Amino acid sequence: MHGPFNRMGRRKPMNEINVVPFIDVMLVLLVIFMITAPMLTQGVQVELPQTASEPIEDTQDQEPIIVSVDREGEYFVSLGGDETQVSLDELSERVMVLLEREPGTRVLVRGDRNVAYGQVVTLMSTLQNAGVANVGLISEPPPGES
Repeated sequence: MHGPFNRMGRRKPMNEINVVPFIDVMLVLLVIFMITAPMLTQGVQVELPQTASEPIEDTQDQEPIIVSVDREGEYFVSLGGDETQVSLDELSERVMVLLEREPGTRVLVRGDRNVAYGQVVTLMSTLQNAGVANVGLISEPPPGES
């Protein structure tokens, strides 16, 4: 008689390993790591523009808050054409007040190309601390493109 039973009716030990439970555990771990990996990244979230990108279609009726940094490193806040020079601390307070008045308003950063990268990162960190979830960067298309 062939098979897993011998003459006494007892089972013979199998010499094969069942790998299905191991595969199940590995798939569960893979899913867990895929879900948690994006949560581990830290820093300011920014939607970086591409050089040959199309302009964003404005689906909102309200004007965005535009924060500018000029060549000398001075900060300006603009809402609806009214541009005011502010310090970094005033900028945070002013943006918080504007967002409390009009929640969901987009915040865009316009920086001079000669401003130090660290100063723009400091500005974006200040905006994030003021409650801005997403910061957009304003850029111009390269010469020759319209």
